[in-house]
Amino acid sequence: MKLIAKEFGALTAAELYALLQLRAAVFVVEQSCPYLDPDGRDAEALHVWFEDDAGVQAYLRVMPDGAGRAVIGRVIAVRRRAGLGSRILAEGIRLARERFGAREIRLEAQTYAVGLYEKQGFRRVTEEFLEDGIPHVGMLLELE
Repeated sequence: MKLIAKEFGALTAAELYALLQLRAAVFVVEQSCPYLDPDGRDAEALHVWFEDDAGVQAYLRVMPDGAGRAVIGRVIAVRRRAGLGSRILAEGIRLARERFGAREIRLEAQTYAVGLYEKQGFRRVTEEFLEDGIPHVGMLLELE
């Protein structure tokens, strides 16, 4: 499995299409959640994914969020419970540190996936809230 990390301007049309197609398949279709996935933040993001001969297998995006902070979002693993979510998240954390100098990383986790993030050191920092009709919690990872 190959790790790829690219800024928006470096993505090919085919790569962007594959990433957006996967995001729509999971976050819009599978979760029955009509919302605008291309939210205007992709241009500032570092897009990180694993791919193999079958295509994109796991994805996330990392964005700077001010001095020493970053945000991770749109975390997807095609095969659930196969370790890909943990692997892509670990790469996202590493790249947030390396590329953005992050000492803190925030994310909004779907409540069912909180355990995945806690295993990587994130902790809950908000009460549960609904985003697009899906329960989420705010989480924070302090790297220093």
